[in-house]
Amino acid sequence: MTNDLRTSLLAVRTEVGKAVVGQDGAVTGMIIALLARGHVLLEGVPGVAKTLLVRALSEALRLDTARVQFTPDLMPGDITGSLVYDSREGAFSFRRGPVFTSILLADEINRTPPKTQSALLEAMEERQVTVDGESHALPDPFLVAATQNPVEYEGTYTLPEAQLDRFLLKLVLDLPEREAEVEVLRRHSTGFDPRDLHAAGVRPVLDADGLRRAQAAVREVRVGADVLAYMVDLARATRRSPSVQLGVS
Repeated sequence: MTNDLRTSLLAVRTEVGKAVVGQDGAVTGMIIALLARGHVLLEGVPGVAKTLLVRALSEALRLDTARVQFTPDLMPGDITGSLVYDSREGAFSFRRGPVFTSILLADEINRTPPKTQSALLEAMEERQVTVDGESHALPDPFLVAATQNPVEYEGTYTLPEAQLDRFLLKLVLDLPEREAEVEVLRRHSTGFDPRDLHAAGVRPVLDADGLRRAQAAVREVRVGADVLAYMVDLARATRRSPSVQLGVS
C-alpha cells in the first residue's frame, strides 16, 4: 500500500473522531472490514454512537449510504426492491431497494423476524440481488453495517447462524470511559449536532476509487505457510472444545 493511501486511511479515522468519541476500536474495526471487503455487526445499548459511527464513516469516505430501520413488519422487498407494474409501458419493471448503496445501515437488525433478515444473505455473500430470476449487481464498494441491541432486550430476535456467518466482524460498543462521556457532553453544550456532520467538521478525505485501490493492496498481502497452518489449528480447536457450541466451519 502506498504512503498516500495509508495517510488517507489514517485521516479517515481522524475525521470520524470529530463526531464519534470514545469508540476508537470500533472505528478501526469498521475500516478493517471495508479494506477486507467484509461486513460488520455492531452491538451495543442505545446511545453508544452505533448509527453515528456509520454515518461519519460514509461522510469521510464520500460514499453513498442508505438506512433501513428494521421493524417486525418489514418485508424482504422493502430491502432488496421489487417488481412494479408500469402502466405506461404495460410491463413490470424492477424498482431498486435501499440495498443498492455503498454502505447499508441495517439499523436494529434483530428487531425483524429471520425471514426478513435473510433478504440480505445473497447481497452480503454474492454482492448481488436476484428478483424474479434476474440478478442485479450491487455497487462496489459495498458494506452492510448492521446494528443490534443486546439479545436480552425485549422485542428482539436472535440472528440465525447463516446470517451471522456473513459478517466478518462483530464489534461490541461499550459505554465510553468517564472522560469520553464528559467530552460528549461538552461538545453538545457547544452546539454539536449529530445530524449535521458537515458543521461538526467531518470532511471527505478518501473516495470510492481510493478505497478500491486500498482493497486491492490488501489482497496482495501474502500469508506464510506457518501462519496458514496456525489458523487451521485454531479453527479445528474450536470444533473440539466443549466450551464452544458451534466451531468454526
